[in-house]
Amino acid sequence: MSLYIEALIRADIDDLWARTQEPAAHQRWDLRFTEIDYLPAAPGEPQHFRYATRVLPFLTVAGTGVSAGEKRRPDGTRTSALRFASPHPLSLLAEGSGYWRYVPTGAGVRFLTGYDYRPRWGRPGALADRLLFRPLMGWATAWSFDRLRLWLERGTTPERALAQAAAEAGARGLAVAVAGVCGGPVAALGAALVALLLPPLPGTPAARRCLRRPPTRARAPRALDRLPAAAPLDLQEKPA
Repeated sequence: MSLYIEALIRADIDDLWARTQEPAAHQRWDLRFTEIDYLPAAPGEPQHFRYATRVLPFLTVAGTGVSAGEKRRPDGTRTSALRFASPHPLSLLAEGSGYWRYVPTGAGVRFLTGYDYRPRWGRPGALADRLLFRPLMGWATAWSFDRLRLWLERGTTPERALAQAAAEAGARGLAVAVAGVCGGPVAALGAALVALLLPPLPGTPAARRCLRRPPTRARAPRALDRLPAAAPLDLQEKPA
């Protein structure tokens, strides 16, 4: 099952394009990536890139991708398509593809993505993906989209948004602990339910603010069909 995430962002489409297409900006708001580096490309050719994700303090999983964008379309929308792959044996994600769409409306820009991938490790990997990794990827994408929205709409930097989210999560956890100490297990359970159901503060990123199912049948852009496969990681050097 492919993943779909959509956010309505009240910002200029050029600003949104820059924050999502420039690697230095993209890696700041997107939880799925720690580093993104463009690789040399000839004019008019698809853009190859290298990405890395720090899974643990001592473990970084890297991969490569190739993307192409359509910044000027007759209907005023924009698209960006990509293919990606990771040869790292500890990466559950083996290869995949996806797209971004930018759809101007009277209320803002509908920024949406659809993507899918093939997990590795055979049947155990498929099971782990269905039960854990795919839901986590969907949540991380939606949370990141809302963090991007706050950056564009309120000027809240991604770093500040992350700190605020951590502080709010800590405060909720502390409230549950205090309820357990003062009122016992029943009080702790009630406090945990409240902590889970209470909406986040307006300035805190939240995955629940994003649409997770397409309102109509979603189709990938034709540019995706023209993209080549991502180049092998061992053939690409990280830029200095």
